[in-house]
Amino acid sequence: MKQFKFLSSAIVMLMLFSCNSGGNKSTTTSTDSTMKDSTTIVTPPPPSTPAPPAITMLIKHKVANFAKWFPGYEAHDSARAASGLHNFVVARGLKDSNMVMVALHVDDTAKAKQFAMSPGLMEAMKKAGVIGKPTVYYTINRFHDSTTDASTERAIVNFKVKDYDFFKGVFDGDKQDRMNAGITDRAIGQYIGDPHMVSLVFAIADMKKAEDFMHTKQLKHRMDSAGIVGPPDIFFYHVVKQYQ
Repeated sequence: MKQFKFLSSAIVMLMLFSCNSGGNKSTTTSTDSTMKDSTTIVTPPPPSTPAPPAITMLIKHKVANFAKWFPGYEAHDSARAASGLHNFVVARGLKDSNMVMVALHVDDTAKAKQFAMSPGLMEAMKKAGVIGKPTVYYTINRFHDSTTDASTERAIVNFKVKDYDFFKGVFDGDKQDRMNAGITDRAIGQYIGDPHMVSLVFAIADMKKAEDFMHTKQLKHRMDSAGIVGPPDIFFYHVVKQYQ
């Protein structure tokens, strides 16, 4: 009898142990399966393609009367937009307020050039009081500071360089000297069709101080060292309107 009880107890314990072992094994397998199913492979996104550099069209000409010319200019905005040209800046010369400079954002250079040579534009400019043949050129923007600047006085400086990259290195190294003279870099561009031609735009905090700096022997020496060919063309102007 005692032997029967012992055997019965042993069988029950064995059955319980077997059941528990099977349960644990099933749970582990289920967990492993869940972990495998929930694992996903994350594919990194492809590298983004940098946007092409912006292109600017610049037009400089004289007008008989700015107050008469400006409304006529804005009235032809739809014609410019149809050719992929968008208003950016309208400015007047500081030394001659009837000398006007217009800067436009360009969608398509070929269309912009076609528009600039169109008889309709020539006729509209004549009616608006434009005097003489305008100066027109296009630049690829290499740098543009789009931050808000309270000052509206600017200088645009155009010149030729022997080597753009070499010039840029010297120019960047002289930034602090310009800042000390109240001159802040706003834009750098290269002419389309002639990458040796460079266009610089500066914000001017103190016009007299800036002009004095631009005529120093030190600056002339640095310009020679940077490979600038010939005297630069400098136009001081006042921003009349800047568009978004």
